[in-house]
Amino acid sequence: MQQLMENDILTKVTRYNLIRNQRMIYIDVHESLAGDLAAKFVAVPNLINIIARQEFQGVGTTESKALNNCLSKIKRYDVEDLFPTSSPSTPSNA
Repeated sequence: MQQLMENDILTKVTRYNLIRNQRMIYIDVHESLAGDLAAKFVAVPNLINIIARQEFQGVGTTESKALNNCLSKIKRYDVEDLFPTSSPSTPSNA
């Protein structure tokens, strides 16, 4: 695609919703249209602006395989265990 810059990645996304323990997460399956992903299809659990750790992302040669690979990786985990944690900031003593 001539309109893209050299290192751009363009994907087509299909979104799934997973409800677990009354909490909903999205699983976006990206199909590579231009550029290099880990595979032709990559399934990424997310909370819109927070992406699951890479170990929980699924890959495959088809959408179905990537989604199933992702689901098998997250099967035994609670929603909050899928995402990176950040340390709470320490309040300054002024």
